[in-house]
Amino acid sequence: MRLLSFVQVLLLLGLTAYVLLVSLENPALVRLPLPGGRGDLSLSQGAAVGGFLLLGGLYTAFLVLPIWWRERQRRQQERRLRQDLERRLAATLQARLGAVSQPPSLSPGALASENEEK
Repeated sequence: MRLLSFVQVLLLLGLTAYVLLVSLENPALVRLPLPGGRGDLSLSQGAAVGGFLLLGGLYTAFLVLPIWWRERQRRQQERRLRQDLERRLAATLQARLGAVSQPPSLSPGALASENEEK
């Protein structure tokens, strides 16, 4: 997992270096080569930098999104388990309280009747 993060950071640094080199080479108008070498896309420097910043922001969001998603799933699972455990505990407690019989009364009359039976 750390290797993937390392590769992603290297890719992001490569994109940043590309923007820097293009902006140094073309101060006013930026020519971005199209895939396949069939031409180029001419943009103003501000639009090009804004586009690359947007691309970098999306890339960063895609890096962080799985972490947030896993954390959210873990919290939901913990909440479900805790609620289930509380329900089972409450049901067990109710069953035990219902099963407990009343202790014999310890009044003097009850003690006298017990002694007479013996």
